[in-house]
Amino acid sequence: MADSTPQLTRPRKRRRDPERTREAILEVSAKLMAKDGPEALSVSQVAQLAGVNRGTAYHHFQTREQLVKATTDWVSEKMTDAVFGDAEQQRNRPEVVLGNLAHFCVEYPEFGRVWLVRILSMEDRNQDHFWRQFKSQVDRFVASEAAHEGIDAEVHAVRVLTSAILWPVWMRSRSATPEEREEMASRFTREMMRLHLDGLFRKEKYSDLEMMPTHL
Repeated sequence: MADSTPQLTRPRKRRRDPERTREAILEVSAKLMAKDGPEALSVSQVAQLAGVNRGTAYHHFQTREQLVKATTDWVSEKMTDAVFGDAEQQRNRPEVVLGNLAHFCVEYPEFGRVWLVRILSMEDRNQDHFWRQFKSQVDRFVASEAAHEGIDAEVHAVRVLTSAILWPVWMRSRSATPEEREEMASRFTREMMRLHLDGLFRKEKYSDLEMMPTHL
């Protein structure tokens, strides 16, 4: 007679996913950094909030400085992927780049704040991947036949980025519904495109400004 006693099997160990664990740590770290600044970060606190074992967290980031650097790098990479994900689609399409930037900043206002603090503290801002790519795109546009002469590429890039980052903070996007956030992003994109295409002043009303020097 066959033995009908159920055979006990050892439960399978859940496979670890180091990349997913690292991603979870960095996401929590970025949100904390936006709220309290980099000085308030600690590896153990981030591990606890991310639901990760302290030993595992310290395996990824031995020091607070390493965590801060990795977090700001991660945010810059996230922004680059979101804004320039499909390089071919976005080549020479400013409305796509502006729309992607607006949607990212509205959906993740804390990441925009982290990036802004990072870029302001850097000696060589070209070391930041997102800034380098965004500025390069502006440079190409300014040098193209599609642009007016005399545009200051750096001033223009800073104006667009700081506006995109501050807009969702001003509009308190974190407490908005998905539909409201979508409208916030669309409003920003429309106004930026209108500004790019039409400007602000009617030249006939400000004819005395046409002789204004480019460099004061």
